[in-house]
Amino acid sequence: MTQSAAGVMDAVLHAEKPVPPSGPAWGAVISLSLGTFGLVTAEFLPVSLLTPLARDLGISEGAAGQAMTATAIVGAISAPTVAIITKRLDRRTVMWTMTLLLILSDVLAAGAWSLAVLLTARVVLGIALGGFWSMSAALAMRLVPSHLLPRAMSIILTGVSVATVCAAPIGAYVGDIWGWRSAFMLAAAGAAATLLVQLITIPRLPPIGVASFRSLLDVAKIPMVKIALLVVLLVASGHFAGITYIRAFLEKIPALDVETISLVLLAFGIGGFFGNLAGGLLAEYSLKAVAALAPLLIAIAAVSLLTAGASALASAIAVAAWGFAFGAVPVGLQTWMVRRAVPEQAQSAGVLLVTVFQVAIAAGAIFGGLLVENAGITSAIAYSAVATFVAALIVFVLGPKRET
Repeated sequence: MTQSAAGVMDAVLHAEKPVPPSGPAWGAVISLSLGTFGLVTAEFLPVSLLTPLARDLGISEGAAGQAMTATAIVGAISAPTVAIITKRLDRRTVMWTMTLLLILSDVLAAGAWSLAVLLTARVVLGIALGGFWSMSAALAMRLVPSHLLPRAMSIILTGVSVATVCAAPIGAYVGDIWGWRSAFMLAAAGAAATLLVQLITIPRLPPIGVASFRSLLDVAKIPMVKIALLVVLLVASGHFAGITYIRAFLEKIPALDVETISLVLLAFGIGGFFGNLAGGLLAEYSLKAVAALAPLLIAIAAVSLLTAGASALASAIAVAAWGFAFGAVPVGLQTWMVRRAVPEQAQSAGVLLVTVFQVAIAAGAIFGGLLVENAGITSAIAYSAVATFVAALIVFVLGPKRET
């Protein structure tokens, strides 16, 4: 998931007492950036490959879309669970294991001969995804001195931004030339290279601090955190209910060819990259503004697709605006979460956000799939518009009253 460097920094500064290696371990930081790139790429490849994947496996587009659901559900479970069950293990061993699972997932997906095998691959990815995100930020603060943490987090999150820009369009393009399986094999090769870098660069990081389910429950009881989590559920479910089927929409409504769809998806990724930057800047001045305006812009983009989607230009602009808006979403929501938790609970707030976000992805993909199967693709886009508008309204009415 895309994250704000400032938000993550606030969380991890209070999460653990750092025990950094001798000198900044920039190679390890870069390896974590490669890890985020590989995970985000693998997570969203089905979005750009949905149509040929479904056709080859002999299943409906709605059923194929549940590949996103499987990853999200398992990611929601593994985010807190991996952090707890591996609390006695060296952190580098855990990160190596998550990358190995990423490779396994990509290879399984590339060789999938049925929906069951594909879903198995996505379950494995979910374990890696949740486990990685549950501890990556806390590791960063142990790899570099505290005054260099912002720079380290910026490097790590570059992997998310680059994957957001590249994964969908390159996946669609490679899938069209060599077949959708080749896109997953290419992702597996990249993940293998990432593992090699991690084996070389990540130093020994003995476990420090103990996570617990009780700490997650304590954070979830904070009133403003409850509101933030409701907004997360609405925004993420609305986003993924629609964006999972955006390729099918572009093929059927404006009737774009594969090359043009690749360009539109590239525009979505570039929009997300700049949206993340803009959201970070805006959050410094008004947390409420970024938390409310981002979902509102998604709602406007979805309505634009419904009303003017037959125009190729209008669809491209709407998809790019959607990407820009969603790029800013995690910035506002994560900063909101960690600021509403006391310092000792900041890390738990981050884990809770990842968990709820993954639940929302699953809910959105499931509901979107049902809508596509029973009422057509436009119904999923309509749900996106409604859910994100309601989220924006909640933030405007009940969101943070003061900037802290």
